[in-house]
Amino acid sequence: MDAAANSRMNQSTAAEGVSENAQEIMRLENRDRIAMGLSDHFADLMTRLSGSMPYVWLHVGWFAVWIVVNLGLFGLTAFDPFPFGFLTMIVSLEAIFLSTFVLISQNRQAAQADRRAKVDLQVNIIAEQEITKVIALVAEIHEHLGLGGSDDRELARMQEPTHVNALADAVEAAELGADTAGTTSAADTGH
Repeated sequence: MDAAANSRMNQSTAAEGVSENAQEIMRLENRDRIAMGLSDHFADLMTRLSGSMPYVWLHVGWFAVWIVVNLGLFGLTAFDPFPFGFLTMIVSLEAIFLSTFVLISQNRQAAQADRRAKVDLQVNIIAEQEITKVIALVAEIHEHLGLGGSDDRELARMQEPTHVNALADAVEAAELGADTAGTTSAADTGH
């Protein structure tokens, strides 16, 4: 088999792997979508609609018509005279409901993101364990072949298992240190 044919076969295999991964992701997303209740679907729909330009233009038109009618322009009879108390009430109620819909959607998306992050962490831990094992096996092969270099400190460090709790503690300590340093420097400069 020539190099070009081998390359095409490798690309085809890689494409199949990517396709399988994409299909698995779609299955997970569909599972989450199916698990959503009617209220979640409605909240997402309202959030999508209210976050669009047609929604903005609808409101611009609605407010313009409301104000023109209630200012008595063009000989029209006002039903909500200035300062437009009824319009204010409607807009306030709309804002309450829209903010609730957005919060419902955000809470659901945050829970979904949290689940995905846990899956990512689990996959990363498994990958780290596998890589550590592969490094150990390669080091054994290297030693078995008598190629030397067994006193490599970096290799020894790479063969040690990663302790997730220790990493999490180190990240937390670094973040606290950065937050404290940022607060201290802001206080020192008067900001």
